[in-house]
Amino acid sequence: MPIKEWYKEWFNSPYYHKLYFERDENEARQFMDRLVDHLKPPSESFMLDLACGKGRHSKYLASKGFDVTGIDISAESINYALQFENSRLHFFQHDMRLPSWINYFDYVFNLFTSFGYFPTRREHDDAMRTMAQCTKPGGKILIDYLNVHFVEEGLVHNELKQVDGTEYEIHRWHDDDYFYKRIIVKDELLEHPVEYTEKVAKFSLGDFTEMLSFQNLQILEVFGDYYLKPYSVTTTPRMIILAEKKPLKLSKNSI
Repeated sequence: MPIKEWYKEWFNSPYYHKLYFERDENEARQFMDRLVDHLKPPSESFMLDLACGKGRHSKYLASKGFDVTGIDISAESINYALQFENSRLHFFQHDMRLPSWINYFDYVFNLFTSFGYFPTRREHDDAMRTMAQCTKPGGKILIDYLNVHFVEEGLVHNELKQVDGTEYEIHRWHDDDYFYKRIIVKDELLEHPVEYTEKVAKFSLGDFTEMLSFQNLQILEVFGDYYLKPYSVTTTPRMIILAEKKPLKLSKNSI
C-alpha cells in the first residue's frame, strides 16, 4: 500500500487556511520587512517562495519590486494565487521534491515550517536538492523551521479553537522522530466532523547542517524568532537558517 501523503489533502482544505493563515497578516509582513532589511537584496533579484500556499509572502515580496515565483503542491492554493499574477509575480503547482529551475534564483525562501512533511530522509534530501539546484551560485536560501527542543518543552497536548464559527479540536504528541497534530474540524456546513493528522520531522540544526552541506550549501546565520534574534536551542521558538550556495570553483583544466 502506498504511504498516504496527509499534506496533499489537508493543504487543499479551506479549513487549513482558516486555521493558519487568515490571521497574523501584519506579523507576516513585519517578518518579511525585517528579512529584506537584513538581506538587502538588489532590486533586480529573482526570488522563489517554496511551498508558497496561497501566496501571501510572494505577493508581499513582489510589492517590494522583486521578481517572485511561488510554487506549492496544493492545486487549490495555486489556483487561488493565480489571480494575483503579474509581470513580476508568477505561480506554479509543483512538488518540491522534483527538480525545477536550475541556477535561476538569487533568493529561495521556505517559510512557516514548510519542510519536514515527508516520510523518508531521502525525500527531504530531494527537496533540499531542489532548493540548491534552483539557486544561483552565491545565492541565499532561508529555511524557517520550528525549534525542536523548544516545542518539546512547551507542547500543548489538547486545545480547542474557534475560528469564524468553525471549531478545531487539536491534539498534539510526539515520538523520537516526529511531531504529530490531530485536528478534528466541526462546522455546521459539514454533515460529520472531518479529521486530519499532521506529521512534521524533528530536524535539529545538525540535521540541517548535514543536508545543506551535502548540497554545497553553507550556513551563514541562524535566527531564533521572527525578530531575527539569535537562535538558542532552549529558549527561542524558531530555527531560521540562512545559507549560501557556494560559488563554483573552476579547476585548472577548465581554464
